[in-house]
Amino acid sequence: MMLENVLRMQLSVGYGKNSFTMSRGSFKYKKKLYFQRDLKLTEKRECEGGSAWLLTFTDEKTSDKHVIKVSLNGGLIKADYEGKVPEDINRFFVTLPADPGERIYGCGETYSKFNLKGENVRIWVAEHQNTRRISSKIIKQKLFGKRPKKISAFSKYESYYVQPTFTSSDRYFLHADTDSYSEFDFTRPDTITLRLQEEPHLIIGEADTFEELSFKLSGLLGRQRGLPDWVYDGAIIAVQEGCDAVDETLKKAWETGAEINGVWCQDWCGCRRTGFGYQVMWNWKWDNELYKELPEKIKEWKAKGVHFLGYINPFMAIEKDIYQEATRKGYCVKDKEGADYLVTITTFPAAMIDLTNPEAYEWYKEIIKNNLIGIGLSGWMADFGEYLPTDCVLYSGEAAEKVHNTWPAIWAKLNREAIEECGAENEIFFFTRAGYTETIKYSPSMWTGDHHVDWSLDDGIPSVIPATLSLAMSGFSITHSDVGGYTTIMQMRRTKELLLRWMEMNVFSPVYRFHEGNQPVNNVQITEDEETLAHLALCSKLHRALKDYLKELVKDASEKGVPVMRPLFYHYGEEAAYDEKSEYLLGRDI
Repeated sequence: MMLENVLRMQLSVGYGKNSFTMSRGSFKYKKKLYFQRDLKLTEKRECEGGSAWLLTFTDEKTSDKHVIKVSLNGGLIKADYEGKVPEDINRFFVTLPADPGERIYGCGETYSKFNLKGENVRIWVAEHQNTRRISSKIIKQKLFGKRPKKISAFSKYESYYVQPTFTSSDRYFLHADTDSYSEFDFTRPDTITLRLQEEPHLIIGEADTFEELSFKLSGLLGRQRGLPDWVYDGAIIAVQEGCDAVDETLKKAWETGAEINGVWCQDWCGCRRTGFGYQVMWNWKWDNELYKELPEKIKEWKAKGVHFLGYINPFMAIEKDIYQEATRKGYCVKDKEGADYLVTITTFPAAMIDLTNPEAYEWYKEIIKNNLIGIGLSGWMADFGEYLPTDCVLYSGEAAEKVHNTWPAIWAKLNREAIEECGAENEIFFFTRAGYTETIKYSPSMWTGDHHVDWSLDDGIPSVIPATLSLAMSGFSITHSDVGGYTTIMQMRRTKELLLRWMEMNVFSPVYRFHEGNQPVNNVQITEDEETLAHLALCSKLHRALKDYLKELVKDASEKGVPVMRPLFYHYGEEAAYDEKSEYLLGRDI
């Protein structure tokens, strides 16, 4: 069926220019399209013994020929632009017939919607948290109550993880092999239009079941390797402000019988207190003043079954020594004047490592190997990856606009190589927030980003499920969220009720990890009272009791690409399941 649709494609070409303006990782995008011309299909010729077809489209104004080769290859349908693109063409519009009743999922990670039918999706990595949208939301909360029931128009949202891949309820997927900005337009019921800024290279797979479809998609894009065995042994609690705080929290948790397998201290390398809250000092080495004798303490905790996790990202604090070494060696992303490009993150500027510079790439990898793995860390949050400015200058000479989407995948690759080169891939894992196509091959786990500590449908606890399911239908199989959420601003505060409910929900995920939030003192924490600690004990025991089941699911994910957390329709095809975004399956049985 899909072959027939591909052979009926329509093709238009054009010329345009982009304009991007970045503010704290969020992008305003403007485009100017100088012209767009519909092409006429003038020839369809079968070749290669009936396993390929050449579709020739003619530009009636210029007489230029544009050829798309459609071929059957390894159980997949491929549609590839053949030949040289005319110099005055940099836009391609591919329109395919569509089933008006089909649902569309994927395109990376979406928070407010799961079924994308009727939407136009931007394929551009960005910060999901947009300050203008959040400010509007908070004002509405003040005016209309604490639990807003409405969400903004889909076009208002950006995403940490985007991918030029979608899956249909009709059991097929389409992946566009492109790195540039693109748009997938599902607004018309009977057609799908891909707006591409590179010549089309499309790959389509079909299957009888969603399990088989995931197998084919993961065979194309890659699969996550498994998780360390210890990850399933309870809760990874979040603690900050030093070793004494860790010991005190562990003592309280253990007294209630909680199963604690890890402690995540994102401020292991120091803290920065800002107007936004308690943040990490981005100087990637252990802070001996805040965490005295940390390597020894890590050994002590590990002997008790508690693994230590930290934090790193591609930025460097400009007032610290790691940045001073990087700038002296010329390892930072540059601006057009040749100075280090400083990007504002929340309230402060930071420099970014240039991952296209082989020396800088290896230097940063050595920092992970020596300063994280070397002192005993069992894992870390590999944060960010969305913030590459389009007007920066890279060592490789590539246009930053073309590299922007791939940046988080390069970042994930660096982290994975550091672990593998230490021979620790079965003991250590990391988790990423940003992603693009190749992130699937390198990141062991996504976490679904900086959710608000509230009940809002688009940013709070309900948004975890569509985010997880859209990643699953994009081919990413192992995800989790911060228990309790992260973003705390103005009157938004984590309540005890929210924390307890999030504890329960995340029992049923492969990684059970908590977060204190950016303003820990304004949020209810796991040590709030005896009831909260008792709930932690119950939920951590439940998660550990699921160990064998979760290990089987993760094994299926790593071998077959089957997502651990799945939409209801994955196995149970009643009509309502195809639009359900507030429930999920943990494997087939739960």
